Amino acid sequence: MDNTYPLRPIWENPHGKYSGRELEYVSQALDSEDIENKKNPWTKRFEQKFARLIGAEYAIAVNSGTSGLHAALIAAGVNPGDEVISPGITVIMDAVATIHVGATPVFADVNPHTQTIDPGDVQKKITSKTKAIITVSLQGLPVDIDPIMALASKYNITVIEDSAQTLLGKYKGKIAGSLGHIGVFSFENKKHLTTGGEGGMIVTNHRKLAEVARKFAGIGYKNLTPEASRMGLLPSEFQDPDYERFDSIGLNYRMTEMSAAIGMAQLERVHEIISRRQAIAKLFDEAIADCEWLVPQQTPKDYEHAYYTYAVEYSGHETIGLSWKDFYHKYKEMGGDGFYGACKVPYLEPVFHNLEINGHRFSKGLCPVAENLQPRLMQFKTNYRDMDVAAHKVKILKQLIKKFKS
Repeated sequence: MDNTYPLRPIWENPHGKYSGRELEYVSQALDSEDIENKKNPWTKRFEQKFARLIGAEYAIAVNSGTSGLHAALIAAGVNPGDEVISPGITVIMDAVATIHVGATPVFADVNPHTQTIDPGDVQKKITSKTKAIITVSLQGLPVDIDPIMALASKYNITVIEDSAQTLLGKYKGKIAGSLGHIGVFSFENKKHLTTGGEGGMIVTNHRKLAEVARKFAGIGYKNLTPEASRMGLLPSEFQDPDYERFDSIGLNYRMTEMSAAIGMAQLERVHEIISRRQAIAKLFDEAIADCEWLVPQQTPKDYEHAYYTYAVEYSGHETIGLSWKDFYHKYKEMGGDGFYGACKVPYLEPVFHNLEINGHRFSKGLCPVAENLQPRLMQFKTNYRDMDVAAHKVKILKQLIKKFKS
């Protein structure tokens, strides 16, 4: 019995994730005899195009956003015993990357309205050991970065922008991820742009940071340059048994040519992809406009939100007597897609319970605003590729709200 499934060309689904030229570009990248692939690798093309999009001098393609964070911390010169400040509401990877370089994660509280790192609390957490600050553009909303850059300048600290959840989000007219000393993007499957499941990019305008990040992410090859691949060598040089290849310690965090080819095709539709997320967010704005117990993440004036998700703070337990989980289940029962809860405050995850790093232990109370806010957050999907489907799901939410208002 033939159990194979018929393959349907991806272009038959105009709402698909890969409905652009992904297949065409991957096919080209697979052609091992194509001279252009050797002269101008897809990773190099992708890096150059992404750098132009963001407005950065240098871009280094990597195999994940987490790899990018690790390389960025190495580039910043973070050493064992140093401290790295990151927000109380974020994914755990910011802290994990810090731990992997032997440094101590220090957690700063968040602004209760924007949900992003609070510059005032960052200042309180700076010590003589602070080497870097990781800011996080949560849910697609850029961070209030000017006061953080001022602190960085005053105390000689490197600022790493974790822009995994934003792409083309803007702060005072400038693109988030290009405003710190070094920025890191993620192309994981649910992000604004994907390179086939995993991938990431490091961007910077600082040549030395780019060089160190690229060499660390490229196994430590001595001939890697900030711009791209190894400098041209004659076969007689690199085939020589006396040829020395490595002058630094690195890991293999390089992006594959297949991933870069997918990324190139995704970049051609990036403005369309982000505009659709923003349009879906407006539907949610309208649905909850008169609901006092669903309060959206505040977007300050002169910011542009990229909406990785549409985040709201829920206070229905106090106002309508319905718990977070009960509201979730009722929305699902009515045909809604459900929504995500915010990731646990990193230091409250089980891995931190008995962890001691450089003499530091972690316990409840470090970031009271984040600890109060995190269990209340509801993160609604904005990555619908069909606006009619999105409108239907939002309509269900509106009906549920109306049911409890009446």
